[in-house]
Order: sequence, then structure tokens, then C-alpha cells
Amino acid sequence: MSVPTITVEQLKEKMAKGGVVVVDVREAHELDICKLPGTKHIPMGQVPERLKELDPEAEILVHCRSGGRSGKIVAFLQQQGYKKVFNVEGGILAWAEKIDPSMPTY
Repeated sequence: MSVPTITVEQLKEKMAKGGVVVVDVREAHELDICKLPGTKHIPMGQVPERLKELDPEAEILVHCRSGGRSGKIVAFLQQQGYKKVFNVEGGILAWAEKIDPSMPTY
């Protein structure tokens, strides 16, 4: 099953319009360095037990540092029956590069 993706430009547009859930699956210490405002933090390892926090009908955009962990979570959510889940290509590193160059990276 292929994982649907969106670009950081599309993420920015969707966040500006609202109505989407943006999930950050990085660890807490990574959020201390940089994070996107308005995102829901669920570390990758906690997603299975915190599924009830995510509406299966919502459009869910998942990101991590560079797209690897979030891709795995999107595939997992698809297996759980979520239909509108997307991996953010390049993660927060792509956001820092293309959207907000002032954002600290690691």
C-alpha cells in the first residue's frame, strides 16, 4: 500500500485554511528544538494506544523530522481504516528549508 504524501507548501496552505489535524510524531526533546504551531504531539511509539485521540473521519497530516517515521505512521493509520491521512514529504526539515528558514534545525 503506498503512502499518500503532501508537500510542505500544501501543508502550509491546509493549515492556513484550517479543518485539518496535523500530528507531529517526533519525540518531546525534538519539539524543544523546533515545532509547528497548532500541531498535535503524539510520539511515534504512543500512536497505537492513543488512536482514540484521532478522528478517523478527519484529514490527518503527519510529520516528523524528515518523513521516515511519519510515513510509517501514515501506513499504520491506513491499516486501522483511516482514509484521509497524508505524510508530509521531508518533514520539519523541509518546512525549515522552504517555508521558514529562521526555524532551528537539527
